[in-house]
Amino acid sequence: MSDIPHLFEPLLDSEQAAAIVKVHPKTLQRHARNGLVIGVRVGKLWRFRASELFSLPVEAYNEDDLDGRPRAR
Repeated sequence: MSDIPHLFEPLLDSEQAAAIVKVHPKTLQRHARNGLVIGVRVGKLWRFRASELFSLPVEAYNEDDLDGRPRAR
């Protein structure tokens, strides 16, 4: 093995990323489409960096349910 540090952060799929921030994968994808979350679209698939997910406050992920209505609190 070499002494070169890890230069690349692995990308997470929608399900892995959604599990980290505790939202539905479709909610996370919608937030990425709307620019609320940084994600990369590869074909039809979304990919996310864990470091980007941790950089936003939790409230950013829990704004709406899938149908666009505010969550009951």
